Amino acid sequence: MLNLTTGVYSKAAGTALMTSIGNRLYKGRAPANATYPYVVYQVVTDVPDYTFKRDYESVIVQFSIYSIASGTTEIETIYNHLRTVYDDCSLTIADATQIWMVRDNAVFQTEDHTTPSGTAQVWAYYVDYSILEIVT
Repeated sequence: MLNLTTGVYSKAAGTALMTSIGNRLYKGRAPANATYPYVVYQVVTDVPDYTFKRDYESVIVQFSIYSIASGTTEIETIYNHLRTVYDDCSLTIADATQIWMVRDNAVFQTEDHTTPSGTAQVWAYYVDYSILEIVT
């Protein structure tokens, strides 16, 4: 799994996505009092599959985008950058060959977050991608 998550992070390096979030792309969770906007990515599910010739991994990776801006322009721009980077992309994954990476789902909502100045309403986008890889 480390190889896959490394490939996910590496794919974003130097992109408009990273620029728009100030390079704040975190694996698993953001640090306490992280500066907005930021993105957290994590593996939600990992299901092995086997055939007589190959071992596969079917993985869902979720990206959680957070913005504290007063309007939705910032988070929608970040979402569009995320789609540009990851929709139907090819990842470099050590010890595996990726077959596909497709966006399955996106949910947009507001939620309360604790910030250094108290509780604030935060825009949140949760975006799921399915990845199928052949394990070598």
